[in-house]
Amino acid sequence: MSTIKVDKIEKRSGSTLTLGGPGTAVTLASGATQTGFGRTGTVDWQTGSVKTSTFTAANGEGYFANTAGGAFNMNLPAGSAGAIVSVADYSGTFQTNNLTVVPNGSDKIGSVNENSKLSTEGQSVTFVFVDSTQGWINTMDSTSNVRGAAFICASVSGSGNTLATAPDCANVKIATFTGPGNFTVNSASSTADDNIVSYMIVAGGGGGAGASGCEGGGGGGAGGFREVVSPSAPYTGSPLNGYSTPANRATTSAQAYPIVVGGGGAGGAYRSDGVVGSVSSGLGITSAGGGKGSDDYGGGGPCGVGGSGGSGGGSGAQFTPTGGSGNTPPTSPAQGKNGGAGGGGAPFYGGGGGGGASVVGNAGRGTSNGYGGNGVSTNITASPVAYAGGGGGGSHPNGSPSCGGTGGGGNGSDGPGTSTAGGTNKGGGGGGKGGPGPSGAEGKAGGSGIVIIRYKFQ
Repeated sequence: MSTIKVDKIEKRSGSTLTLGGPGTAVTLASGATQTGFGRTGTVDWQTGSVKTSTFTAANGEGYFANTAGGAFNMNLPAGSAGAIVSVADYSGTFQTNNLTVVPNGSDKIGSVNENSKLSTEGQSVTFVFVDSTQGWINTMDSTSNVRGAAFICASVSGSGNTLATAPDCANVKIATFTGPGNFTVNSASSTADDNIVSYMIVAGGGGGAGASGCEGGGGGGAGGFREVVSPSAPYTGSPLNGYSTPANRATTSAQAYPIVVGGGGAGGAYRSDGVVGSVSSGLGITSAGGGKGSDDYGGGGPCGVGGSGGSGGGSGAQFTPTGGSGNTPPTSPAQGKNGGAGGGGAPFYGGGGGGGASVVGNAGRGTSNGYGGNGVSTNITASPVAYAGGGGGGSHPNGSPSCGGTGGGGNGSDGPGTSTAGGTNKGGGGGGKGGPGPSGAEGKAGGSGIVIIRYKFQ
């Protein structure tokens, strides 16, 4: 590219002077001025000098005014036909701290010799001086406030609860609640879909039943499991992802959301039922506590049927045709499965396993107890973790221990053995105890629940 430097041009009537051409730049010498070329209707934006206090504008210039620290004035230059000045809201604060436009002397703004206030967030305007009658006329006025999308800004409270950037996505944060607290949205996203967060809510598991003589008690049902994988904060979820059902979606706004993490139900003593788990809730979504494991003598319903809940509790060994009902109250997808039936009477002394999030509890068979139903695995924390397994049932003294379901289900015991509790913050059901009794014949407690929230923060 070549450059042409012009020192002097003489005017000749009736002739045409052409400067430059393709690939040629025409420049004025240092200190030279130009007249007669006219303007293109735009200004030269002064990006290197953002205004933060009262200033006087110059013809042909545009300014960015930052009123975040307080209101101030822009003084217009003396008006001359064709003069042009522009200004834009730098910080999006004109609505709070106005910019006042002041005409010079007797000049007018839109036919009136008065100040004008710019008071709209994100506003930008262009003034052109037309004549002494109208003075400065606003030829362009943008109030669309086009800015980058804001994202959710949130915090957590409560002992042991955490907020951290997701290991699998630098734009996502994970709020983990292992106990009660608040998930506080300090500001919402300007993009509606980004306010739909991902979550997993697991309730406390039900307690396993105690032994009844030589018979086994039912295992506790897993706490209800509910999950939504939002496209704004994605990960590999479980088969129970409920995003396709709009009622399951949690759309957040700027407010505090109380989070409840349900505790596991206590295990039953000799000839006693376990205790139902407690609900977990947050963002307007509730998961039901796991159903209690039943003992034939403990008042678990007609013939010792396991208790209902997020997942159903297992039934006691004798006279029990069915296990407890899961998905109570009903959700879609189902938050848990039914508990297993007991063995059904002498000599079938095995207790039923508690239901899990994805598999029903196994029924007792002969002297053997039923296994707990499996839970489900999700990558909400960026690695696969299983939750909401059912507790195993207790067995006859000549039987064998039974495993709890994957996802924190406690193991059921044979007569001499000891059952185990449901997994902490897994929502697993407690294991049922096998006979004999009464010493050491207790079922075990269900595991506490957990609440996890994922959201896009940048």
